[in-house]
Amino acid sequence: MIGVQGLTIRYGGRTVLRDLELSLAPGEFVYLQGPSGSGKSTLLRVLNRQIESYEGEVRIQGRPLRSLPRFEARRLMATIHQGFELIDRKTVLENVALAGEVLGADPAAVRTKAQEFLHKVGMEGKEDHFPRQLSGGEMQRTAIARALLNRPPILLADEPTGNLDGENASRILELLWELNRSEGTTVLMVTHSTELVRAMPSRTLHMNGGRLDAVEPCEILSS
Repeated sequence: MIGVQGLTIRYGGRTVLRDLELSLAPGEFVYLQGPSGSGKSTLLRVLNRQIESYEGEVRIQGRPLRSLPRFEARRLMATIHQGFELIDRKTVLENVALAGEVLGADPAAVRTKAQEFLHKVGMEGKEDHFPRQLSGGEMQRTAIARALLNRPPILLADEPTGNLDGENASRILELLWELNRSEGTTVLMVTHSTELVRAMPSRTLHMNGGRLDAVEPCEILSS
């Protein structure tokens, strides 16, 4: 599903990612942890095509990421962020529908699908609300519905619970796991929270100094 070989990125003499190797299988849920500045967000920015200047090879479903047209990359991968990135002047439904509209899908079909996913993430009845009327947890649920609208096989989650309290963070993690199971979505989630990883353990990668090390779930539980 995701294959990374020899990924190296340098900025002005500083090496941010060092000969990085990574493989994610279809349907996996993988955590990515590490200190600030270790390269976690840089890796996600490579995967979602925000960074295109790098050494090494990145493949998505066996195809070189560099050769994928941008619209196709958007169909294959979606990203959710710590800051939600909703448009203030648009309603919840309009924010979610935007993900389909930018790909040229039929507006009526997009709105129907947007309502379906809002129901799936527990946001039914909030379709006409604006972001300022939502709690942090509700904004992140809206962002997740938008990310999944086009049913991408891969979801990149960059600190999706970072701005949430403990209760809402747990609910969002449970939602991501539920979607992983029901939709078969491959999830790569960056998180600083060891507590969340302990609550729902899975394969965990630790990044430090631009390199990756695997950490088994049993090590997390015993630490």
